[in-house]
This record gives sequence, structure tokens and C-alpha cells, in this order.
Amino acid sequence: MALSKSKIAAGLIVAGSLTVFFGVLLVFVGPIIIDDQIAKNVEINPNNDLTYTMWKDIPVPFFMSVYFFNVLNPEEILKGEKPMLEQRGPYVYSEKRWKDNITFHANNTVSYREYRQYFFERDMSAGNESDVVTIPNMMVLGAAVMMENLPLPARMMMSATFKAFKEGAFLTKPVGELMWGYDSKLVDFLNKFFPGMLPTSGKFGLFAEFNNSNTGLFTVHTGQDDIHKVHKVDSWNGLKEVNYWRTPQCNMINGTAGQMWPPFMTTQSTLPFYSPDACRSMELVYQRPGVVGGVPVFRFVAPTTLFANGSVYPPNEGFCPCRQSGLLNVSSCRKNSPVFISHPHFFNADPVLLDYVLGLSPNEEDHGLFIDIHPDTGVPMNVSVRLQLNLYIKEVPGVTETGKISEVMMPMIWFGESGYIDGPILKTFHTNLVVLPAMMEYTQYILIGLGLATILAAALLMAVDKEQGNGPKETSTGSERQVEKYVLNSTDIPM
Repeated sequence: MALSKSKIAAGLIVAGSLTVFFGVLLVFVGPIIIDDQIAKNVEINPNNDLTYTMWKDIPVPFFMSVYFFNVLNPEEILKGEKPMLEQRGPYVYSEKRWKDNITFHANNTVSYREYRQYFFERDMSAGNESDVVTIPNMMVLGAAVMMENLPLPARMMMSATFKAFKEGAFLTKPVGELMWGYDSKLVDFLNKFFPGMLPTSGKFGLFAEFNNSNTGLFTVHTGQDDIHKVHKVDSWNGLKEVNYWRTPQCNMINGTAGQMWPPFMTTQSTLPFYSPDACRSMELVYQRPGVVGGVPVFRFVAPTTLFANGSVYPPNEGFCPCRQSGLLNVSSCRKNSPVFISHPHFFNADPVLLDYVLGLSPNEEDHGLFIDIHPDTGVPMNVSVRLQLNLYIKEVPGVTETGKISEVMMPMIWFGESGYIDGPILKTFHTNLVVLPAMMEYTQYILIGLGLATILAAALLMAVDKEQGNGPKETSTGSERQVEKYVLNSTDIPM
């Protein structure tokens, strides 16, 4: 038996209403489902194949690009003239990072040591590790500043020691030796008779302690009890805080280990992390949205206050004694050597620093620090961390090697560590974080639209049915009127 149009319309209304209901339900429930899946996948858990493997072995390609400031006028500097520098590089090294000694604890934390190795990439570099450059001799000029308050005879004895081992104010050596270490009779002498005075017991090099080393014992939260704590540092080398600085705030170990952050970020979020190399916690701030490989990201950058001195930014007073703004004094965690960290080319630093040396040209594109991070997962998609190593040098009476050097903050090298997600991992991220959520979003609106269209079709069907129902009744009434008229006319015919 054929269904009436009114019954079909009623069925369509029910179906349309249900479709709209499920579409609206998906609008509210869909994000909850997605967030729940994200939370399960970003916690540090060996059962999460993709994210745990990324956390443990870091398959993302990382590179370190090193630039040397080649000193063009070393003899003139010893006479008090302004240093003339020439940037040489980049000398690029691929980085291999992995975590070992991984131990999970009952309080939802995990401990590990992260190891790193560097491999020279000639094809990506501007030269060879055999390239020769001239830089300040840290063992001479740094030691002279460290000993400037000693009695004059002690300083003169130190100067005699430098002469005995033929150590001058400047070093001219191949890049590879300056990076990873060179043989020095002075280093051997100091390590033998003054053990612990130098940061290394072997060859002396700017990165000698970095290669084949680890960054210390980190203990971080797994996020299994609270996803908002995932990756946050619980302790470093067993410490809840360090003792390098002058205030409790500056000694705090804040944020993560600098590789991943808790999910569900907003534009009000910041990126705090602890850096063992800088001996302190740092914090990046939101700058702007962007897209990396089709994946939406937030860009976080270093605020101008990061290396500001205490007079410019009072909370940084604990990192003093300070010099010009834009310099971080790390002597307290570097055997008291007069070493300072800054952004490359003194970017975001006191402009007066550029007056003391020639050859610097700071700009944000080349020298700024940034991290592009996927806000929903806290996973960095593109990273570029750039820092400069500077040596504070000056004339020290009694140490003839310092000549008449003017007091100056001398750039030695700057380096940028960069990494980005690419290849199959990027494709997986794009599918799971962009395509599938977009499909769910489109589905919910399609269901709502389809449901409303179905209800509208049902309404039209009912209107047509009603119109057709009224049509025959009008026709019947018209016929009756015709019959009535005929009867009336018939009564007028004479008999």
C-alpha cells in the first residue's frame, strides 16, 4: 500500500531533526573527543608509538650552524684600537640526539639523560674545518680578567707562565681544533697542577664538552595524571633549583627541558624552559600565528627583556653583576671566566655595544630566536635558537699579554641550532592534526545542513499535500452550483 505524503513528510521531519541533532551534538562533542585523543597521545607513555618515539630518539633533523668572528687586526687591538671582525661561516654540523637511562617513577615522572653527537656537514657549510681563523685566546685574556684583583707579583707570575708556554692574546687555528679541542701544553700543565681549574680535563675547545656528552639527569612529568604538567621539569641533577644566581626567582628551574611543551596553548601562553648550557630558565612569548607544512602554528620569540640587565628589567637583577643590557653574565657557572651570552651581533642589546667593535650588523631575520609550535599538541614544528658567545677583555696591569687592550665585550662565535619536522612525520601530523579535525568539522556542518534541508523538504511536501487536499473540494462545490443553476432554470419553463 502506498504511503501518504503526510506520512512521508512526518518521516522526513524525524530524520531531519535527528540529523540536525547529531550535527549539533558533534559541534560540542567533537572538540572534546579530539582533545581527549590529543591528551592520550602527547603524554610520555611507551604505548604511544609515534609521540614516544619522537620524544625518545628525536627523529627530527637538527643542525648546528657555527659562525666565527675572525679578528682582522689583532696587533692593533693590543695597541688599544677598535677590533675589526669578519664573520666566517656557517660551519654546519648535523646533530644526533637520543635519550638513555630512561626510568619511569610511581609519581608519574620519568628520568633520563639526553646525549648528543655532532657530525660536520661539508656540503652545507661555507668552508672546511681546516679553515684558519683568529679569535681571542680565552685562556690568556679570560684568565687575565679573572686574576686582575690578585697581587701584582701573582699577575706577573701568570704572565711569565703564558710566555713559557708561548701563549699569546690571540689564537690562529683551524676551525675544527677551535671547536672540538687542540693540544696545549698550558692546558696539560694546569690540569696537572691545578685540577678543576679548566672546564675540561682533555683538549681545550669551545665545544669540547658538548660532543658525545649529555645535558644532565632530567626528571620530567609524564602527564599521565595531569596533561597540563607533561614535559615540565620536576628536577635536574636532583635539584629543584640551581645556586648560580643571586635571587630565588633567578635560581628557579621552570618549564620543560626545551623540546616539547604541554598541549592546548593560547596566544596568552608562554614557552618556559630550563637550559643547562645557559645555566638558567628562560621564557619565550607569543608573536604571531603561522603555518608550517600545512600545519597551523604559533610563533614564540625571545622578549627584549630576556637578557636585559637589572636596571632595565628589575627581575633580572639576580643575574648580575651585569654590564650593558642584552648580555647574560654566565661566569658564575663557567668557572668564573668572563663569558657572556647574547643574541648574535648584539641583536636586541644596548646599541652602545656596536660602537666598541666593527663588523656587526644585527637584524631579526638572521639573528632572532624563535620556535614555531603546534598549539594543540605543544610539539615544535620549526625551531631556530641562536646565541652568541662573548669574552670580556681589557688591559690588566702585570699581564703584558693584554698590552693596551681597550675594555670591550668581544664577540667570539655565534651559533644557531635549528630543526624542523619533515617527511613522513610531517605527513602524519598533517593528517592527524589538520585533515581529520577538518573532516570532522565539515561533517558536523554537513549533517546540520542536510538535516535542515530534509526538514524543509518535508515542510514543502506537507504544503503540497494540503494544497492538493483542498483542490477536489472546490471542484465538487462548483459542480453543485451548476446543478442548482440548472434546476432553477428548469422551473422557469412553462408547462
